[in-house]
Amino acid sequence: MAAALRGPGARFRWRQLASAGGARGAARGAAGQWDYDLLVIGGGSGGLACAKEAAQLGRKVAVVDYVEPSPRGTRWGLGGTCVNVGCIPKKLMHQAALLGGMIQDARHYGWEVAQPISHNWRKMAEAVQNHVKSLNWGHRVQLQDRKVKYFNIKASFVNEHTVCGITKDGKETLLSADNIVIATGGRPRYPTHIEGALEYGITSDDIFWLKESPGKTLVVGASYVALECAGFLTGIGLDTTVMMRSIPLRGFDQQMSALVTEHMMSHGTRFLRGRTATRVRRLPAGRLQVTWEDCVSGREDTDTFDTILWAIGRVPETKSLNLEKSGVKTSPISQKILVDSQDATSVPHIYAIGDVAEGRPELTPTAIMAGKFLAQRIFGQSLTLMDYDSVPTTVFTPLEYGCMGLSEEEAVARHGQEHVEVYHAYYKPLEFMVPGRDASQCYIKMVCLREPPQLVLGLHFLGPNAGEVTQGFALGIRCGASYAQVMRTVGIHPTCSEEVVRLRISKRSGLDPTVTGC
Repeated sequence: MAAALRGPGARFRWRQLASAGGARGAARGAAGQWDYDLLVIGGGSGGLACAKEAAQLGRKVAVVDYVEPSPRGTRWGLGGTCVNVGCIPKKLMHQAALLGGMIQDARHYGWEVAQPISHNWRKMAEAVQNHVKSLNWGHRVQLQDRKVKYFNIKASFVNEHTVCGITKDGKETLLSADNIVIATGGRPRYPTHIEGALEYGITSDDIFWLKESPGKTLVVGASYVALECAGFLTGIGLDTTVMMRSIPLRGFDQQMSALVTEHMMSHGTRFLRGRTATRVRRLPAGRLQVTWEDCVSGREDTDTFDTILWAIGRVPETKSLNLEKSGVKTSPISQKILVDSQDATSVPHIYAIGDVAEGRPELTPTAIMAGKFLAQRIFGQSLTLMDYDSVPTTVFTPLEYGCMGLSEEEAVARHGQEHVEVYHAYYKPLEFMVPGRDASQCYIKMVCLREPPQLVLGLHFLGPNAGEVTQGFALGIRCGASYAQVMRTVGIHPTCSEEVVRLRISKRSGLDPTVTGC
């Protein structure tokens, strides 16, 4: 389609397409002039980063963004998933849960703390929501300062250069652009085949905006979203159960994943493994009765909960875009937009970044960097491509799990068992010593090539402040650090991160990897 538009019949074909959008769109198409140099569809982290970068390069830029309320009716402002219903509120509620544990530790350090301690959901939620709203406002101000035009409209394609935006009042606006970036992200998936799932369940789109405590909660799913939410709910004192059909944290190192769930179980989270929910009903008293089935035996069981949180995956926001009118192709399986190494779609001047693009890590910093690089490439400032390999990340479960690079399973599959060396250690954080905290799951492993100088293929860290630790080592690994170089790095004492530069025991040796001494 794109090639045809550049061929001898381009003008005729363009007029034919533009006519679907009305005279205004057709006139601009015929003249070869557009409203904007760049139009970004989606006001999340990646889209905003791309728009602001392009504006700084002197281009005329617009952002269109519209949040469809969740089935529960939850709404939020500019900033996308991360700001409103993801990373930011999640990390703050995770912090609230960690503080509860620190209060319990405090008495061992001489603080007189009145018992029992209690948590006020309403107060926490209000504080978190107020911070999120301040970020919404900040994004609006940043766009204004950079002279990026913002439209709060729901956009869909009219043709490959034009979109039609509809306001919540039903008013239509046509916008055209030389280049278009799709950065619409994704939304939580509902198991609509389960009776009562949509009517009575909520998702991560809702949990952070609840005014009242969710109470006894069933979290369905084994993703990082599921475990993070279950972790902070347990941490603030709520009765929390996780129902999982198969393995936890699919795509992550499975030894580390097992330790994450082991720690959660030892700290009060209940797990129902190998189960699938089959029905949800509201009881006369208002509670929710959930029926589930054992995946092996087929036996049914039930329990009652105050809240059911579905965390079974996400779907890309592509259905309402009318992509077929633009010529942009999607994966028939995931419905995500197919892109090449330059983030270009099947239509050369239309791009896709972030969670909506096929094969990309669903991570905010990745989308932000990809958006900036894309704007620089589109407008001739750089040829730098986004490197989507070896991206560091952290799962903010009660005991945090940070990782970068290959899992042990991936390394063995790629290089063979005989060519992989894994150095590991169980360690005890100093801050755990005085209160006598259990450190059974505090574990580190470094996955390396066996042949000297033993290039580091992956790092996996389970313990306090895992994100901070992993971020520090990420630069070295990206720069091609070897095991020998890591071992020659002086650690900062006493810290958890110094345990990484003290990894001397290999799995192959069979020796006890438990750290002893200072």
